[in-house]
Amino acid sequence: MTSLNEQLPPASGAAGAAGVAAKDAVKGRRVRRFSADLSATGEPALWGFGGALALGIILIAGFLMMVLYNGATTFWPKPIAQVELTDGTVIAGVERRGTIFRPDMPRLAEDVRAEVEANDGFAYRTLYQTANFDLYGDDFQWVADFETQNVTQPEDFYYFERQTWGVFVGRIAGMQIDGQQMEYDPAVLRREQSSARDRFNQIRRIERTEIGRINHQIERERLAQRRALLEEGALQQGETADVDGLASQARDGVLAESQARIQELQAEFEVLQARVNEIRATDRRYTVTLQEVGGRTIEPEISQIVRYFPANTIGIPEKIGIYFSRWWEFVSAEPREANTQGGVLPAIFGTVAMTLLMVVFVAPFGVITALYLREYAKQGRVTSIVRISVNNLAGVPSIVYGVFGLGFFAYTMGGTIDQLFYPEALPNPTFGKGGILWASLTLALLTVPVVIVATEEALAAVPRSMREGSLACGASKWQTIRYVVLPKALPGIMTGMILAMARGAGEVAPLMLVGVVKLAPALPIDGFYPFIHLDRSFMHLGFHIFDVGFQSRNSEAGKPMVFVTTLLLLALIVAMNATAIIVRNRLKRKYATGQF
Repeated sequence: MTSLNEQLPPASGAAGAAGVAAKDAVKGRRVRRFSADLSATGEPALWGFGGALALGIILIAGFLMMVLYNGATTFWPKPIAQVELTDGTVIAGVERRGTIFRPDMPRLAEDVRAEVEANDGFAYRTLYQTANFDLYGDDFQWVADFETQNVTQPEDFYYFERQTWGVFVGRIAGMQIDGQQMEYDPAVLRREQSSARDRFNQIRRIERTEIGRINHQIERERLAQRRALLEEGALQQGETADVDGLASQARDGVLAESQARIQELQAEFEVLQARVNEIRATDRRYTVTLQEVGGRTIEPEISQIVRYFPANTIGIPEKIGIYFSRWWEFVSAEPREANTQGGVLPAIFGTVAMTLLMVVFVAPFGVITALYLREYAKQGRVTSIVRISVNNLAGVPSIVYGVFGLGFFAYTMGGTIDQLFYPEALPNPTFGKGGILWASLTLALLTVPVVIVATEEALAAVPRSMREGSLACGASKWQTIRYVVLPKALPGIMTGMILAMARGAGEVAPLMLVGVVKLAPALPIDGFYPFIHLDRSFMHLGFHIFDVGFQSRNSEAGKPMVFVTTLLLLALIVAMNATAIIVRNRLKRKYATGQF
């Protein structure tokens, strides 16, 4: 069969040469098309982009899964193991984790050394939470496999969570009920533990509410006396004279009346203190004898036992109940044992309150600045410099903002406020120290560049025709901005607020200088006038993670709390951002055109 070229008559002259050249060009193009480099089609770049995206998703998902797994399993009850070692020592504890390590070979016995050498010089060891810190001086102990002779799970071992001294692992050797010694009875101990916890909560309620109210009123009266003495010139500002003595010398007037009220409050305090002492005396008549695996015993009050259970005999329903009761304690109670146990309610409250205050401060500053730069300022070199400066502020290390907040907000502004409005409290500062107000302002300053940039982009996205149409209808420039531009830009502004919340809620470094503390005994909001105390220090979930993970007496004891607090912080940020996103989406639906 002949080809098409063979069937065609041979060309002659210039036309034939041109035809041959055209054929050769077509063949060349065909060759170049099939031999083209893959980079010209973009395939390798597409593979790289897709691979980078997949890797990023895997890393994020892996991080979230690690936090979720470790945080969600922290409160699940685990069995107690009794470990008999080769040297005759017996320990008891909860298995936490295991790892391989390289032991010190010269110190090992010959048979153990040979076994370790057969494993390339490595061995496996297990970390047990032996607890009983008041007896052992430590909470954890590593045990190597070559040191272990036998591991059992005795049924009479209990896991005790105490108000002080942390966890206790051991047996119940006896009880003292109303001063009478008796054998351990599970039903009696369960009943008495509930009553004892009621007594403990009653004491705490009296001390924090009634006695706290009296102390607050006495302090107010003393500050009022100092203010009166300052106004009369009998006391210099910052002087620590005997105010009670000066007040008691006054026969009449404000000082005498104030001193009389203080004496009445002190008498009421003595009555309440006597009531507390009576409850504590009763509480000391109810104790339980706990015995550790080695035979040593302690006798704490039953009221000091927060929770206890037989770790090796409880079933799944009981474990589920303990699991959720621990979660409820975690989100509704105060921390104990150097923040490694108990709850984080003050930290939750402080984180949410600080973030909301930050949003209140950063929103008007950021929006007003962006409005001026976009709508009013003459576009030129100065405006460009301002925009560049705002963008550069976003890259300043956060600790620098903390130093500025401490120096300007706390020492300068706070010190001035103390001298003008709270001279009677000096030399003890009121606002001249770190507090939730200065922390919120510092974070507002840190996040305001994000809001400015996002707001400017949202304003720029509003079509110019809408502005011109509003002006053509007779509206002023401010009316156009208020009723046309801002409503259309609100979804974009909300995006900036979401980004600011996400960054501000997780910041820790500046807060360490301007108000966050390890433990805040009083919340910024309480029942004492003026009810909102912006001068108080506060707790924060981010700083709580740092404190528990790196500042506690035992980092191993704090590791579970680190993961569960991290999980809670992520959930809190997601909840706040989700709320803001819902509001933004509603604004998008309300102003269907010009979405951002």
